[in-house]
Amino acid sequence: MKSTIIMMCGCCGSGKSTFSKKKEKEEGYIRLSIDEMVWEKYGRHGIDYPVEKYREILDNTDKELRQKLSELIIQGKNIVIDSSFWRKSTRESYRDFIEQVGINEGIVKEIQLIYLKSDYETLKNRLKIRNQSINANSPFEITNEILDHHFNGFQEPLNENEIIILQK
Repeated sequence: MKSTIIMMCGCCGSGKSTFSKKKEKEEGYIRLSIDEMVWEKYGRHGIDYPVEKYREILDNTDKELRQKLSELIIQGKNIVIDSSFWRKSTRESYRDFIEQVGINEGIVKEIQLIYLKSDYETLKNRLKIRNQSINANSPFEITNEILDHHFNGFQEPLNENEIIILQK
């Protein structure tokens, strides 16, 4: 059995977790969420670990996620990676990793990049609601400053065989 790997892409609040949970429930994909992995191992951002440790924790968790991804690819599982992939270099790094693990061995059927594209106001409105509940998929409040940083720094996929789904 050959794996299909879906890489979710989009700004915070674009609906990546909702979309990937639906793939998990309806189509049997195994969902890998970096936010959930951080939550499970380290706890709550700014409460169970200091905010200044977040980058280090994220980097360590990324290594663990790649290990789990590798194991699932070898098992022939379909996987959806619930992460923002907001930098082109990160998307390229993951594609290269997946290709090294699976495509070269003939065990990955395809890699899909699903980009949930949202305008600023849609994201702002969604985050207003999401910020009311802190949980594993929404581990800390996304302030307007954080949203501005992510929205303005987001590197939109272009000519990456992306599938664009407009969010309203």
